[in-house]
Amino acid sequence: MNRRDFLKAAGVATALCLTGIVRAASLDNRRSRQSPRKPNFVFFLVDDLGRQDLGCYGSTFYETPNIDRLAAQGMRFTNAYAACPVCSPTRASIMTGKYPARIRLTNYIAGAQPGKLLSAEYLHYMKLEEVTLAEALKQAGYKTCFVGKWHLGDEPYYPEKQGFDVNIAGDSSGAPPTYFYPYTRGKRSIPSLEEGKPGEYLTDRLTDESLKLIEQSKGEPFLLYLSFYAVHIPLEAKKELVEKYKAKAQRLGLDDDPHFLTDESWPRTAAGNEKWRTTLKTRILQDNA
Repeated sequence: MNRRDFLKAAGVATALCLTGIVRAASLDNRRSRQSPRKPNFVFFLVDDLGRQDLGCYGSTFYETPNIDRLAAQGMRFTNAYAACPVCSPTRASIMTGKYPARIRLTNYIAGAQPGKLLSAEYLHYMKLEEVTLAEALKQAGYKTCFVGKWHLGDEPYYPEKQGFDVNIAGDSSGAPPTYFYPYTRGKRSIPSLEEGKPGEYLTDRLTDESLKLIEQSKGEPFLLYLSFYAVHIPLEAKKELVEKYKAKAQRLGLDDDPHFLTDESWPRTAAGNEKWRTTLKTRILQDNA
């Protein structure tokens, strides 16, 4: 099985809602013995992906054929409510099935940006007392594997402490140092990925590690929780994709300010704010700028 087959086939499990997963994990022993085979679960989580960035939700610029195929063959939500708009609370809610306020994790770790309004106090970790999806499935006899971005606390709260048998690349980081091997910048690095090849791309590496876990889990029911770091900053992509979308942007007349899309300083400086405001105003938001 290669990456393409994996993304086309294994990912169909992402269409399953969490309620169904937890119910499957809660089957009593008698019912489990009566079932000839327990289903495997593969769950994808993509970071900072906008609804409008997918072809199946109307994007005409970004091309997402594999996700579009899953949407066409599975379930697609068109009306939903998000209890929290940021990273860590969403991850904790998926893991526990609880609202962010219930688990006292209502902002991303490690914290709100300075502002005139103070945020409510919140935890900087997911409490060990919470029953996670992995722990529920583990009780039902599943092998549980986590790959990718965790961002739910420091080492005492890592995936291994929250019900996962295997943890690859998950730690307290909210973003990778870089998307290219050796995945280091200064003192920062990604755990479990010390060995690799020059030029290797993080998203591909996480997919390859997931494929290995699937192969190693033959003959036993498993949960694979694949939490990609992409498309979170830093904004880095493989050269061929950069060139592809640069050319596409030029055809559409969107290439007048190439630095605009890579300026990560804009929220922190007045000059950056003004640059974004001016660019948006001249492009598409003249009436609302």
